[in-house]
Amino acid sequence: MKMTEMFLKEMAQEAEITRKMLSRIPEDKYDWKPHEKSMSVKQLACHIAELPEWVSTAITADELDFEKIPYAPKEVKNNKEVLAIFEKAYAKAKSDLESAKDDIMTRNWTMRSGKDIYYEAPKGEVIRMTFNQTTHHRAQMGVFLRLLNVPIPATYGPSADEH
Repeated sequence: MKMTEMFLKEMAQEAEITRKMLSRIPEDKYDWKPHEKSMSVKQLACHIAELPEWVSTAITADELDFEKIPYAPKEVKNNKEVLAIFEKAYAKAKSDLESAKDDIMTRNWTMRSGKDIYYEAPKGEVIRMTFNQTTHHRAQMGVFLRLLNVPIPATYGPSADEH
């Protein structure tokens, strides 16, 4: 099996879990934070929704330079808008992966801000890291939801709230 095929299969499985998690967010709690150093629910939800864009960036570019392309968080008001961001990012990532050749997976990719390099790795590792970031931030959202007394959806098996 090709790397791109494995990534596509995993990305589709993770997308289902991500949709469930994002759809559970109480819209009246978008500004809530569990701690002053934490992201708000809205910031975290938008970050999770945007993460598939990193797959596309890894495939279509050799770097992400925040000095050249500054990050501007998307402004959302509800779960429908968050899910729309996710679906658009996921569709592009899927399309880019479907057209990618496995040989690009060993090419180097860099995340930077001008001369400051934050991360360098082969493109395949960047895609894997993106999946790991999605899992990590979904778990954070699960903690946020638990603290807000929202039932946690099943992810890799049943949850205490769905059995």
